[in-house]
Amino acid sequence: MAGPVGRAKRLMRRGGRRSAPTGVLAVLAALAGLVAPAVAPTAAGGHVLGTHVSTACSGVLPSGAVVGMAATPDDGGYWISDRSGSVVACGDAVALGSLGVAPAAPIVGMAPTPSGAGYWLVAADGGIFAFGDAGFHGSTGALRLNQPIVGMAPTPSGAGYWLVAADGGIFAFGDAGFHGSTGALRLNQPIVGMAPTPSGAGYWLVAADGGIFAFGAPFLGSMGAVPLNRPVVGMALDPTTGGYWLVAADGGIFAFGAPF
Repeated sequence: MAGPVGRAKRLMRRGGRRSAPTGVLAVLAALAGLVAPAVAPTAAGGHVLGTHVSTACSGVLPSGAVVGMAATPDDGGYWISDRSGSVVACGDAVALGSLGVAPAAPIVGMAPTPSGAGYWLVAADGGIFAFGDAGFHGSTGALRLNQPIVGMAPTPSGAGYWLVAADGGIFAFGDAGFHGSTGALRLNQPIVGMAPTPSGAGYWLVAADGGIFAFGAPFLGSMGAVPLNRPVVGMALDPTTGGYWLVAADGGIFAFGAPF
């Protein structure tokens, strides 16, 4: 449940639009697909996500329907989900299942377990669907929300996760700690994603204008004061540096505390 509201510094730093590691580019490309289609069938029956091409996929999803992806730990594959809960496995990702029936609310994202042997799907109402070794630790599926859920992030142990709503409300389950939210703040733009710190002792929220709100996490910069060609649609952690990347709907990448 949402608790006291933390106030994060909002500073501006101009990001770059150069290359990031391939695995991160795949994740960010999929996040950009929340607005622009990220997956297109190839002639060989594979999929193209940014620069990551696989011809070993378990199926094909409708163009423009992709809402999330989860990468395997070795960067050798990934799962892709659409809003109906259909999941396609590519590369070394093992097919672990899809939703057999239409969810009450559309799927809005997914996250892998630390082992890479499972994943969660999250719906706009906060309903959680666990596959493989992913554990069910709770959901907001039976609660009345002020704003829909827009994403989730697992804890480093995989024994918990956070859900984030469009107003920045945070819902923590399992061993996920509550460190603050923007649920009681008036935002310029809605929250579109989050990323936890490597330790799991904090997290960042990102808004559509590139504004960053840091809770239990260092503030490393944002695009909140910079005019953008297209809105930001998500973010990803760089586990090596502890920094983060933001991705815009046109595929623009902005790096803060992380290499371009």
